Amino acid sequence: MILDSAAERYALLERSKTIAMIGASDKPLRPSYTVFSYLRVQGRYEVAPINPTIKAIDGVKAYPSLAAYAAENGAPDIVDVFRKSSEVLEVVKDAIAAGAKSVWFQYGVINPEAIEMADKAGLKVVVDRCLKVESARFNGGLATSGLNSGTISSRWNKL
Repeated sequence: MILDSAAERYALLERSKTIAMIGASDKPLRPSYTVFSYLRVQGRYEVAPINPTIKAIDGVKAYPSLAAYAAENGAPDIVDVFRKSSEVLEVVKDAIAAGAKSVWFQYGVINPEAIEMADKAGLKVVVDRCLKVESARFNGGLATSGLNSGTISSRWNKL
């Protein structure tokens, strides 16, 4: 099922506890590091990096594959995908084999064949959305515009 509405994405995030992040990076300037760090620090989810080129990110064990993660921890609730669109068909196959409940394709990760495969396999599917942004928005960290000015008052103050 493709989750198009905010209510459907909210429900997915509310019932999820584990996230396997495919392509998580240990390089602080990469979006996959920022999203991993944000989700981990929030304490709401158990987030595991899936990347065969690293051992850990900020002390959190990295797994070389989704299969290795699932063998040790069971099926993840969400498989968050930071890969090139051309590479995600294999990720969906791995997610199905691991028994994942959903696949979340980050901004710009759009592969119609992979989306259709995940949908037909019965996974919940989120396309072209950022897990960090959606999580923050639903938890009061972002306005609908995607920004949080931190301003409490409606009045503008001159510096």
